[in-house]
Amino acid sequence: MLNFSRWAVAGILLPLLIGVLCAIPSFLPDNVVSRLPQPLQTRVNLGLDLSGGSHLLLEASTQDVAKQRLANMEEQVRTELRRGGERIAIGDISSRGGKLSFMVRNPAQVDAAVERIRPLTQGAGLTGQRDFNVEVVNSSTIVVTPTSAGIDNAVKSAMEVATEVIRKRIDEMGTREPTIQQQGGNRIVVQVPGLQDPKALKDLLGQTAKLEFKLVDTTANPAEAAQGRAPVGSEVLPYPDNPSGILAIAVKRQVMVSGEDLTDATQGYDQNNQPIVNIRFNGSGGRKFGQVTSQNVNRPFAIILDGKVLSAPNINEPILGGSAQISGNFTVESANQLAIALRSGKLPVALTVVEERTVGPQLGADSIRAGLVASIIAVVAVAAFMFVSYGRFGMYANLAVAINVLVILGVMGILGATLTLPGIAGFVLTIGTAVDANVLIYERIREERRRGRGVVQAIQFGYKEASRTIFEANVTHAIAGGIMLALGSGPVKGFAIVLLIGIATSVFTAVTFTRLLVARWLRTHRPTEIHI
Repeated sequence: MLNFSRWAVAGILLPLLIGVLCAIPSFLPDNVVSRLPQPLQTRVNLGLDLSGGSHLLLEASTQDVAKQRLANMEEQVRTELRRGGERIAIGDISSRGGKLSFMVRNPAQVDAAVERIRPLTQGAGLTGQRDFNVEVVNSSTIVVTPTSAGIDNAVKSAMEVATEVIRKRIDEMGTREPTIQQQGGNRIVVQVPGLQDPKALKDLLGQTAKLEFKLVDTTANPAEAAQGRAPVGSEVLPYPDNPSGILAIAVKRQVMVSGEDLTDATQGYDQNNQPIVNIRFNGSGGRKFGQVTSQNVNRPFAIILDGKVLSAPNINEPILGGSAQISGNFTVESANQLAIALRSGKLPVALTVVEERTVGPQLGADSIRAGLVASIIAVVAVAAFMFVSYGRFGMYANLAVAINVLVILGVMGILGATLTLPGIAGFVLTIGTAVDANVLIYERIREERRRGRGVVQAIQFGYKEASRTIFEANVTHAIAGGIMLALGSGPVKGFAIVLLIGIATSVFTAVTFTRLLVARWLRTHRPTEIHI
């Protein structure tokens, strides 16, 4: 227990040295940290309550999810009934009442149509239901109705995807350590430390970024389109920047190419030095875009974003390079935001801001100051108590506490953890309990001395016998912290992270590091009595 080889000494001191070195950048200015080697650029990130920033609560519309699923199913039904050697002719598909209904022109093909459509439906999670019901009405009309279980499963999937898309978009903004969590069934909490103006964040996250390319219906009457009427197979969409002044335009319902085929989007400038967005398609999207533009030369096509037409240029020649430009009434900032939104992917559901808060840095500065004062008082009080109670051994414990504080910061910096106000509370609690292990060990050493054991034997038995109790006590402590980390969110999770790191580092410094110091002292001075 008290014999340490050189490798054992190195194995104890090296991790502590690395932890202390990784803690130092957290106390240095940004311009100094940026000049350090990359492995040493580890800093503890401050949470929203310490550094200030923006808080948004976003809500998704379940009706929007249901509407999109219905539109997707309509496109799949059309494609499925057209494919194969035997095409099944149908009438116009109606989506009134939140369900699809259409008539099969040849009644003899009704059963074949149902057989083709049913495989398009899927199981709704573990509910045992399908996401759509397919039934025949009046012998020739097929009705496809979404089920409640299917809608619930789609909302859950959409929220998971939306959370990841939001995370990608915020990462593209260059902010560090945002908090993005799903709340309830259809809400997402977004907290971005250090961002004092939430307008750009709202503009970015409020953009669904659903990009579509559709042909303009040149047969439509502009006057009727302005009144919201379009020919069969077309739809009317708003066109705010239409050069003709008509704020609506009729486009074909069929999508030529969608934003799902994009691989990259960047902000750039056109030949007139106006901001644009350069986009590049993947192989499949590039082939589709080239094929459609080749077949529709001298016809206009609409570039549609989130249901609004950005521009409707004319196809002067086939676009075969797999890339294109999105032009519109952009500023550099709005073009850059659109490029970020397109790169990160479209949101599967539109999100609206239902709560917005901005936390100023002054509150965080007061919290940091109060936390520092509390930490200093805790360290001084604990150190004084340990020195008065245990003398030399108390000094060893105090040194372990000081190193433990730095190692906690170092580990948080390595993990990229965020320090919040509850985290400071966990920090102070860790300092207060860091010497518990030493108290158990030193009291056990006293007990062994009273039993008549020698100095070396008493110390050896004290560390050995107390270690079991220390381990069991900290395991129960860690179980509680682990549950808070797994089930908690926000402040609770911040507290749990600091607590768990503190448990691991305090046990290592309080037991292993102090045992090394005591062993060195015994080997050097060979005392016949200890005052503890």
